[in-house]
Amino acid sequence: MKQRIITAIIALIVVIPFLIYGRWPFVLFGFLLATIGLYELIAMRKLSQFAIPGIFAVLLLWTILARFDGDVVPYISMSKLEGAGLFILLLLAYTVFSKNKFTFEDAGFLAVSAFYVGMGFYYLIEARLYGLDYLLFIFFIIWATDSGAYFVGRSLGKRKLWPVISPNKTIEGAIGGIVIALIVAVVFQLVHPFDYSIISIIFIALLISVAGQVGDLVESAFKRHYGVKDSGKLLPGHGGILDRLDSMIFVLPFLHFIHFIH
Repeated sequence: MKQRIITAIIALIVVIPFLIYGRWPFVLFGFLLATIGLYELIAMRKLSQFAIPGIFAVLLLWTILARFDGDVVPYISMSKLEGAGLFILLLLAYTVFSKNKFTFEDAGFLAVSAFYVGMGFYYLIEARLYGLDYLLFIFFIIWATDSGAYFVGRSLGKRKLWPVISPNKTIEGAIGGIVIALIVAVVFQLVHPFDYSIISIIFIALLISVAGQVGDLVESAFKRHYGVKDSGKLLPGHGGILDRLDSMIFVLPFLHFIHFIH
């Protein structure tokens, strides 16, 4: 517990200045966190992080994270979609040059991993640039869901939610997390109202809470499949970047899909 608290304090000291200032430092910080998150997934599959496929995967990730709509490469007419497609084709081509030591499954894993991490962190960056209050609202709802699920699950939990993936989570805890999240959302709207009705805010908070719990289970499924306890060791007592931000990067794309954050 002491290690977790110390790590949390240090992490907050590092993150808060980027979060408050925003703009290009936060964009670069987002690129860094996303790259670490991708490397965590690559390490789970026991692929070489600095071999050619790993480099292609990082370049694919950075292409997805790029915020501009123009050409990816100067003087070459290539959109983001075309740039991403190029790196996927290079990953597939490498299966031939490696004489299938690097397999089609490996290429697919790297492509999906880069897209999963890249899409989540792209929208994280966009959310901060759109407004700190929106990002704080999302943080509060996810935190309320996690805390509510933990405490309600410990005190009232009896029925397992998904024991094969996460044996400690309960149905009662999941419902409790949603209820606490909705309460926090209403309080947040009363204190700092968004340009939405209270019904819309409740619906958005419900989406964040449910999607956040699904995102947490997705990350748990990865770790269970690859036989690891944590996604990484960067944060002693907490695990890796994906262990801390799994719900966030899963939630944010949905909020953009419904145009809560434009």
